[in-house]
Amino acid sequence: MKSFTQTETNLPLLDTHIHLDSYAFSDQQTILADIRKSEVQSIISVSMNLASSKRNLELAREYGPLVRPAFGYHPEQPVPSPEETKELLDWMANHVDDMVAVGEVGLPYYARLEAETEGRPWDNRPYECLLEQFIAFAKRHHKPVILHAVYEDADTACDLLDKYGVTRAHFHWFKGSRDTLQRMADKGCYISFTPDILYEDEIRDIARMYPEHLVMTETDGPWPFDGPFTGQMTHPKMTASAAAAWAELRGLAVSEARRIFYENAVRLYDL
Repeated sequence: MKSFTQTETNLPLLDTHIHLDSYAFSDQQTILADIRKSEVQSIISVSMNLASSKRNLELAREYGPLVRPAFGYHPEQPVPSPEETKELLDWMANHVDDMVAVGEVGLPYYARLEAETEGRPWDNRPYECLLEQFIAFAKRHHKPVILHAVYEDADTACDLLDKYGVTRAHFHWFKGSRDTLQRMADKGCYISFTPDILYEDEIRDIARMYPEHLVMTETDGPWPFDGPFTGQMTHPKMTASAAAAWAELRGLAVSEARRIFYENAVRLYDL
């Protein structure tokens, strides 16, 4: 891993959470062409399901170190059948050397909230069982796990991480209580900031308090952003703006912030 001083410019950027396979093909090509010529060194493309995992593997094989794939099942969708879960986990085991992490996996906070708001019954246990299988997989294969787990769901995820002794965890785009943040920090869990760090007070408050050695940048593209990014296609180069905003919040030089984000991601993902 290279260390950078504050006097160096053009420090590398890493987008540690993007759904590259979810973009239109033409937008994928634009992004990949752009980052070849930009300061973005690499992106971690997370998966939604088995088909998504296979597409991310194709992209990684075609574009080499520009695209690092993570395989998993996004929780904000119906739970897969036992047969589908086994097929995905078996496929992941067969391609474990191709993946940098298990992800995106977690718990369906937003789907549950919608069901409760509409008065529909909800059973979270199948999702917790599914997440446990992915965390057990991560432990067995010595992989980091990328988590979609916000607010109280993060505590459930932390319980499962503790159960299996998984210490390499990345809670992407996290929102939650100060107590939960402290628990995550004590465990050495990483979090990452999207471009909404420029304008969302909740995210800016988290950015001010979370330990410097446990933070990274992401975009979660193609999810769109507001503020100065309104109407723009979400692009990995937006991580530069996220890093600059975090630097301002922490009273650091932008070059130092980018060094911190870069070295943290390299450490977690063995890049």
